[in-house]
Amino acid sequence: MEKSLNLKRFTGTIIAALFLAFSLHAQTDFNVYNGTIVDGQTNKALEAVSLNINGTNISTITNSEGEFTLKVPSSYTDSKVAVSLLDYNTYVISLTELLNEDNTIKLYRAVTKLSAVSISAFKNAERLVKKVFSDKNKNLEEQSVFMTAFYRETIKRRNRNVSLTEAVVNILKQPTTSQLHDAIQLGKARKSTDYKRLDTVSVKLQGGPFSTVYLDVMKYPEYIFNEESIMSYNFTFDKPTTINNRTVYVVDFRPKDNAFKINYFGKLFIDVESLALVSANYALDLSNRSKTKNLLVKKKPTNIVVYPLEANYKVDYKAKDGKWYYSYSTLSLKFKVNKKRQLFNKVYTLSSEMAVTDWEVNLTDKKIRNKDKLRPTVIITDAISGFSDANFWGKYNFIEPDKSIQSAIDKIKKNIEKQKRKENGKGTSKVIAGMP
Repeated sequence: MEKSLNLKRFTGTIIAALFLAFSLHAQTDFNVYNGTIVDGQTNKALEAVSLNINGTNISTITNSEGEFTLKVPSSYTDSKVAVSLLDYNTYVISLTELLNEDNTIKLYRAVTKLSAVSISAFKNAERLVKKVFSDKNKNLEEQSVFMTAFYRETIKRRNRNVSLTEAVVNILKQPTTSQLHDAIQLGKARKSTDYKRLDTVSVKLQGGPFSTVYLDVMKYPEYIFNEESIMSYNFTFDKPTTINNRTVYVVDFRPKDNAFKINYFGKLFIDVESLALVSANYALDLSNRSKTKNLLVKKKPTNIVVYPLEANYKVDYKAKDGKWYYSYSTLSLKFKVNKKRQLFNKVYTLSSEMAVTDWEVNLTDKKIRNKDKLRPTVIITDAISGFSDANFWGKYNFIEPDKSIQSAIDKIKKNIEKQKRKENGKGTSKVIAGMP
């Protein structure tokens, strides 16, 4: 029962908008760099590649099509950027080389071999995983950390976008030794939802910034590996890999049986030197429909049955000065909605991602005031006007939208322009009252 409740918190809820201003950097003068990152051998676009400005905590990631936009304060014009991805060699390039409008960066796969010492150190994968979680405080920051992050959530019905939410948020990340949960403060945000297609009367979807923050399994291990559940998995070694020129253990895990209502399977990536978790990539075991029915729904009418079809999760961490920090997480939920006496079912996909774009250790014990904190139960309100502003994000880094999301943004812009023409008396004389 407890694990079922944890999942509902784990998947989160959509959050409310509080339009507050904040930034870790006071500079308003910045330069913008764009480009695409591909595999050096196949030319295939690489997703979730990290770009980090050397000597700073400023970063961004690529979208599903390998594209990135990186905004850097002018004071760092002469800096270099480290381009890294799990299983690839890290590439360092100066910002001056990215002044062109059409930049293509190629990454090449790393050839990884564990030394005899590393191989003999851990022959039992389960023992390694237990040590990672039992000794995690050695690798993680002992103080709270203030983070600026970009959040995006999309909801699709079949293949059509019905809701798009984007926001810049401030996160007060509490150390793992603290019993306090992370706090989130919302900055700039924009959202547009087609409620007719979303059919929120039938199903209330779960999502929001908290859903991605709770994927930080180092802070919230109880959502996947608690003392009881870790014994229910089989752990085996896979081929090692590399990130940031560091060797990484790869551990596969699968449930031993179906004793628990909620089971996961996936891979853990563990730094060989520090035994810190570098990344986790996993999914819900949905093979037993009777157990997973209605799992991903917070509230529904009695005549509705929801079957999850996919539930995938990913979290990444970055190292700096011997400590590891939460840097990126994403989830993708796909489910089918069956309604009694309705001929056709409805299939929805909810995708959320959070990328930390800057951070600083909270040396002065700054806090987010209670009145400014987001609650996991509050809903972000529609604010579609932001989509008409090409410079809406200003100095904040964001994840470049892929083609499907850009198409949705373009459609929203057209609707805004159409509404403005109506309000100005151009075109049709009919005015729709109450439209945003």
